[in-house]
Amino acid sequence: MLQVQLAQHLGEFKFDVDLEIALSGVTAIYGSSGAGKTTLLRGIAGLDRTLQGKVQIRDMVWQNESEFMPTHLRQLAYVFQEPSLFNHLDVHNNLRYGYKRRVTSSRSQMMDIAIELLGIGHLLKRSPENLSGGEKQRVAIARAISSHPQLILMDEPLAALDARRKQEVLPFLETLHQELDIPIIYVSHSLEEVTQLADQLVLLEQGSVLANGPIEQVITQLDLPLSHEYGIASIIETHLIDHDEQYGLSTLEFSSGQFSVPRLRKAVGSKVRIRLAAKDVSITLQQPQQTSILNIFQGVVAEVGASETPQVMLKVSVGDDMILAKLTKKSVDQLALKSGVTVFVQAKSVAVLA
Repeated sequence: MLQVQLAQHLGEFKFDVDLEIALSGVTAIYGSSGAGKTTLLRGIAGLDRTLQGKVQIRDMVWQNESEFMPTHLRQLAYVFQEPSLFNHLDVHNNLRYGYKRRVTSSRSQMMDIAIELLGIGHLLKRSPENLSGGEKQRVAIARAISSHPQLILMDEPLAALDARRKQEVLPFLETLHQELDIPIIYVSHSLEEVTQLADQLVLLEQGSVLANGPIEQVITQLDLPLSHEYGIASIIETHLIDHDEQYGLSTLEFSSGQFSVPRLRKAVGSKVRIRLAAKDVSITLQQPQQTSILNIFQGVVAEVGASETPQVMLKVSVGDDMILAKLTKKSVDQLALKSGVTVFVQAKSVAVLA
């Protein structure tokens, strides 16, 4: 575990965080602007000595009341919004700069792994000035991996990219998530990025931790403001079990049935994460007949959220998963929906994330 207990008072802003972060997979730090996301990341990295408290990774103390390990001695890598590559060096030597800072027998191997995972082998002889924004960021991430860190910190690495460049980089970040055995702490204010990449979610608001846990659980807590954001979606982990070549569909199995989605370029047996937008989920009390909707599942209403707007968030237990549905108050009243009521969930569309 990574233990973080840090505090700072700057004017009216009070930052006070006490949390543990699992050293596996991707942990997303999410919150609105000014929530303290970058402050937290800088504190972990040792870039802000005004943050008082403790940072400990496994059994190594990076910082406490009497000790402060400088950033260059903490075995971490930091990826900023801007790539910050050295223009006087080609891509290959930018990567070498990353791994030369670490004394390890496997550093060259890590650089080769980074080049393959980020798909930059054809860019090695180029100058950073001749790279696109997405290519620069991929090189910056590869440089971070090449240093063979214990931990990678990413501070909104896609924020400076346009939508097309983001979509260029995201698949490579997914590959890191699946293939790399280095924990990543990923700061973002993009709900789409967070749901696509994260295993764990730390929700910050005004310098405090509102929630910390598996993303599929935190994102469906109706007492948190996150569950009422526009674009909120449930996350379900599935396995690809079949391809239907006749209709161009793939079948994904989860805890309570099977999803049909457009044909995936993945092998049978692959793990696939899907996202169900709450606005694309409808509810009925009887199993639909003769409908064009392929994905229909029986469930039980777990919770009806409180709301001061005409729309209400519903949480439905479907097998071992929780699915969110955004309905009108009128629909909730007409169907007499409350905890314990058996319903059928209809998924109008399914977004495949990985």
